[in-house]
Amino acid sequence: MGRERIDKGVPAVHQDETGFVPSPGGALVPRFLPASPRAAVLVLHGGRETSGRPSRPWHLAGLRMLPLHREIEAGLPHQDVLLAQVRYRLRGWNGTRADPVADTREALRRLTELAGPVPTVLVGHSMGARAALRAADHPQVRAVLGLAPWWPSGEPVAHLAGRHVVALHGDRDRVTSLSETADCVRRARGAADRAGLAVVGGGDHAMLRRHAFWHRTAAAVVAHLLAPEARPSPLPEESYGAGDVPLL
Repeated sequence: MGRERIDKGVPAVHQDETGFVPSPGGALVPRFLPASPRAAVLVLHGGRETSGRPSRPWHLAGLRMLPLHREIEAGLPHQDVLLAQVRYRLRGWNGTRADPVADTREALRRLTELAGPVPTVLVGHSMGARAALRAADHPQVRAVLGLAPWWPSGEPVAHLAGRHVVALHGDRDRVTSLSETADCVRRARGAADRAGLAVVGGGDHAMLRRHAFWHRTAAAVVAHLLAPEARPSPLPEESYGAGDVPLL
């Protein structure tokens, strides 16, 4: 997104070298700030299972989400949707500490201060999808989109009541488990309003294979979650498991 779009939302806001609007030391990094947001999309990048090292904006996990940000922004159904990213303190999930979950909750708190109690869609990749699922009990969260999610067996789902949960997972993912994602979605159907899974044929964990399809489909799902009347485009034949998508 160019500077012009940001300036239309909030004057005198400056981008850093990655294209983001710096937040003064907080967990919330706004990307597009409309004057009066009526909804929000919060993006969470991936990380590592265990790492106490600081998370930096130039790490690949964050950089690979920049094209997705642009695609989501281009597909927003309304111009009054706030788009932002979670800034993690550390790179790792770190066992029971679940550090990215605390960062996500802090980002949601700051989002409330900035925009009020607007309905929010969480979009997470890998570890970010796990943090998004855990933080979905926040009262503002209406939906979670997990991309190649790390949703291990037994991941809690009871708190998803009233939410929508959608997952996209590549069948060539060698990092996180497609079968565990499918199991999580099945269990979520017992709690969430709706839950669905689509498998990206030929898709890998980093979303590099068929990256245009990943980004385009994710943006269409986000647009639909924000405005249910905007039905997502039919998935191409190269994806399968698409029969679950109407559960949106």
